[in-house]
Amino acid sequence: MRIDSKTRDDTAQLAPGDLKAKLDRGDPLVVFDVRPREMTETWRVEGRENVRFVNVPYREMVPQGAADDDPVAKIGRYVQNQLSDELPEGAEIVTVCAKGISSADATEAFQQRGFDAWTLEGGMDAWGEFYDAKPVVESATLSLYQVARPARGCLSHVVIAEGEAAVIDPLRHIDPYRQLVGDYGAQIRHVIDTHAHADHISAGPTLAAHAGVDYWLHPYDAIHPIDVLPARLDFAYLKDGQTFRIGKVEIDVMHIPGHTLGNVALLVDGTYLLTGDSVFIGSIARPDLGGKGETWAPLHYRSLRRLMELPGDTVVLPGHFNAPDEADGDAIYQARMGDLKAVNEGLTMAQGTERDFVEFILDSLPTFPEQYVDIKRVNAGLIEPDETEARTLETGRNVCALASNAS
Repeated sequence: MRIDSKTRDDTAQLAPGDLKAKLDRGDPLVVFDVRPREMTETWRVEGRENVRFVNVPYREMVPQGAADDDPVAKIGRYVQNQLSDELPEGAEIVTVCAKGISSADATEAFQQRGFDAWTLEGGMDAWGEFYDAKPVVESATLSLYQVARPARGCLSHVVIAEGEAAVIDPLRHIDPYRQLVGDYGAQIRHVIDTHAHADHISAGPTLAAHAGVDYWLHPYDAIHPIDVLPARLDFAYLKDGQTFRIGKVEIDVMHIPGHTLGNVALLVDGTYLLTGDSVFIGSIARPDLGGKGETWAPLHYRSLRRLMELPGDTVVLPGHFNAPDEADGDAIYQARMGDLKAVNEGLTMAQGTERDFVEFILDSLPTFPEQYVDIKRVNAGLIEPDETEARTLETGRNVCALASNAS
């Protein structure tokens, strides 16, 4: 199931959902981005090995102050003179800009030269707000969906059983979750955040209010770690060892401090481990987004060792991904704990001494994104951004993983 109502039309536009389908299939594509170069460094369409990314700013192809001329013709001449070796004959091209306007000129120029070209409908604004839901398991007793925002590398999950649903780590927009649960004829019974997020604005409190249910969060994460101010929102206290029930399916809470003090993992039906921000497919979480990396790294070590005590066939479902090639053949981000213990560098280090692990962590920390302080304020109810401010805070991919493995 793809949560996207738009479809391809007759004006050479490709809806975000159709682009995601091409990426998931591994279709050979050239993503031709006409935004300024600095905008593409942390915010661009990503794919697997069959996707080639080319960035040529629009103003390099259509300079300001140049003689009055058709911009499509100018782009066409630029492509012919400068890019003939970079674009294989017969390549399928998806052009990208901020809103899907200026990139349409590039699409027309490519089409005039015989390329199969499309404009990403709505540009990066639309791609950034596109949600994609895929089933991890669908059975008579349990349906578990992974709901992704591909542009941000963020993942959330929905558990559905016997007409009831739990939504875990909902991302900023509530409609994708309401639609998915409604399609099943189910009702939301629980809304749970595994931790107070720093990389994206949580829809948890809003979704819970719409559903008329509690919003669950560990109380240690109800204090902004840098401002040291209590949250201004209503929430119910998560605790270690707590069990939720959705139909006959049990969801067990494991308190695993490290990424945050209140970080938890949720074990669904004894098999599926929703790790939030602790264990990813290709990495582990960083412990410094609360400004206390040296203090929290040892906690992270002990929590990871606790998770690794689970059976090797436990299915890890993370809260983020670093790169699209971490997904399996069904475009789902999942792996068995036993496999990750052998290949995930962070988990490998956690199998050694605490001292070596902490040194590894502190040597691998990426740059601290300043906007994450405000995102945590939003998620604590301390500030309320408007839609424009919220989009600005969430611009770019998440950087919750260690630098040694982050993309």
